Amino acid sequence: MRAAIDALVVAVPAHDEADGLASTLGSIRRAQEYCRSGSFAVPVLKLVVAADSCTDATAATAARCGADVVEISHRMAGAARAAAVARGLQSSGTRPETTWIATTDADCQVPPGWLTHQLRCARQGYHCVLGTVRISAVPHVAAGVRALHDAHYFAGRSDADWSHPHIHGANLGIRGDAYLRAGGFPAVPHSEDRALVEALAPGTRILRTDACPVRTSGRATPRAPHGFGTFLHGLGERTGG
Repeated sequence: MRAAIDALVVAVPAHDEADGLASTLGSIRRAQEYCRSGSFAVPVLKLVVAADSCTDATAATAARCGADVVEISHRMAGAARAAAVARGLQSSGTRPETTWIATTDADCQVPPGWLTHQLRCARQGYHCVLGTVRISAVPHVAAGVRALHDAHYFAGRSDADWSHPHIHGANLGIRGDAYLRAGGFPAVPHSEDRALVEALAPGTRILRTDACPVRTSGRATPRAPHGFGTFLHGLGERTGG
């Protein structure tokens, strides 16, 4: 019999994200509201922001928006994501096997049904949910860059049940015990999401789904090296966009 989910932890790493963080956290709060009633009600809801090496008002903005804030000085995406998850697991007071962890990024907008979608997948017996992303309309991304990105990103897609090949920390969910068995997010500058998934124990049920995409920024000044923004920047150099 599957254990019910008693706590839902949303972990967000952030480095100098004060300008847009309130909008991101607002979208997460709306998604949390969907989990406060009905068949997907969760007793404990946690939102944690790891403010990593910030020189702006990221920490204050996160606190003002009601997030639990952990301040670190690693300047490393993996360490920040891990710190946010660790704080959420510690403060939830629930068992790992009844705790669901959802991660996104500080420049993203999650849809209102994002968390209920993940909880539905958890109820179906999945231990890890790998979602997809879409490039936001703002800031503007040149048409040529967007077209090249889409051609690459959606290659092989045939229907709505697309089992995609992508792994995004911006749209990832995992049950607490599966996360801990894998060793959590490693303290690396980039690709911590891929490393976590690759470390999942045999028998872990993973769902790759395009059912509930997250909108992520196409900004030309990405915070993480070798991340999504760096990939888009490279496409821009190829197209002259």
